[in-house]
Amino acid sequence: MTRKIIIGSRESRLAVIQSEMVRQYIQRSHPELTVEILTMKTTGDKILNQSLEKIGGKGLFVKELDAALLDGRSDLSVHSLKDVPMELPQELPLIAFSAREDVRDALILPDGAKKLDFSKPVGCSSRRRMLQFAQLYPQAAFAPIRGNVQTRLKKLDGGEYCATILAAAGLKRLGLEDRISRYFTTEEMIPSAGQGILAVQGRAGEDYGFLEGYSDAEAEACAQAERAFVRALGGNCTTPVAAYARPDVKDSRLLRLRLDVFYFDEATGKSCRDRTTGSMDNPAALGEALAGKIKRHLL
Repeated sequence: MTRKIIIGSRESRLAVIQSEMVRQYIQRSHPELTVEILTMKTTGDKILNQSLEKIGGKGLFVKELDAALLDGRSDLSVHSLKDVPMELPQELPLIAFSAREDVRDALILPDGAKKLDFSKPVGCSSRRRMLQFAQLYPQAAFAPIRGNVQTRLKKLDGGEYCATILAAAGLKRLGLEDRISRYFTTEEMIPSAGQGILAVQGRAGEDYGFLEGYSDAEAEACAQAERAFVRALGGNCTTPVAAYARPDVKDSRLLRLRLDVFYFDEATGKSCRDRTTGSMDNPAALGEALAGKIKRHLL
């Protein structure tokens, strides 16, 4: 009998495209398998008139997908790793990580606009982005914006905002790269932990041999360092914290990781940027050590 694999996905166009990328990999590697995508609207997709901090954070984007995994309606879920909560149920581990797409954040102007018009606010709901953008443009004001990429672009083009900031990876996957007015370097705006990486989540104890060869070891190591840093500071997907790891030195003898971070302590109003390098053998320890240094400095 042909085995059927069900991939759980949010119903947004971007989420489906990302799930389709994993579906195609499985289908190419194992043509004997039937792979389908099960879409669903999550709580986070339904509630668009309140900030994520007020309604429970980005975990609301995976709540329904987790339920489908647990009750067997799906076999795995595909997420943008930057949206995955830092603490996960033991029974639903992350089992694979894609190679990293463009990690940068991007500035998008209203259709036809050539420059920023600061008489209107920047549409942005991410404290991480707002704090770093304000360091580049102190005159900027911000107003919240929610919804999928297409919804945000529609609001932007409707005249509500002078600009918005989105992940370059998502825009490229949607074929909307032409909407990007400028890229922020990773020095100007350190990305969210896991940005540009797709994470595959499954059930503990299941056989996911059909994903062999999909996971990218370099992206996984970077993700472990970034997420360990955020987790060690008690952060989550809505905390104003950024972490970006990448290979630092490669040769026949050594593989090292460089980790750049940004952290804002809302209790004191203090922020800092820092950097460390270390062995890729234990990336989580690298993130935890840098978090410890920042705690001693700020907290």
